[in-house]
Amino acid sequence: MDIKIKENRYERIITQIEEIIQKTTDPLARMSTIVAVLHHKFDYYFWTGFYRLVDGELTVCSYQGSVACLVLPKHTGVCWSAINEQKTQIVADISKFTDHIACDSRSASEIVVPVWKDDKIVAVLDVDSKELVSFDEVDAECLEKIVELIY
Repeated sequence: MDIKIKENRYERIITQIEEIIQKTTDPLARMSTIVAVLHHKFDYYFWTGFYRLVDGELTVCSYQGSVACLVLPKHTGVCWSAINEQKTQIVADISKFTDHIACDSRSASEIVVPVWKDDKIVAVLDVDSKELVSFDEVDAECLEKIVELIY
């Protein structure tokens, strides 16, 4: 997707999400809405969802796509890398990522964005694509803005 088209689409999506989520402060409702909007606005989004840190485990929350791994093994995979490194992870080819967790073997690339509350990571937004090299810095910057809307 052309970068300018992508930036413009994200701008419209951010505005749409801001308007919708004003109706509640519940973070789970906001996560569900964010997932639904994102998943249906980008054709390269294959799996879109949140994993929350619950009692030290990453547990699936709201998602759209194929059936998810319910709990991710500790300190493995892209989601845990985002938490351990405390920054967004962009993986162009997940087959080259050490300790990748394959919840669906059709996933080829991935982006994971930490969700912060009170200076702590409390969840991650995880998006997979069936295509290689689907995500870039535009996705990272815009998704970071979107997850800031949760809390």
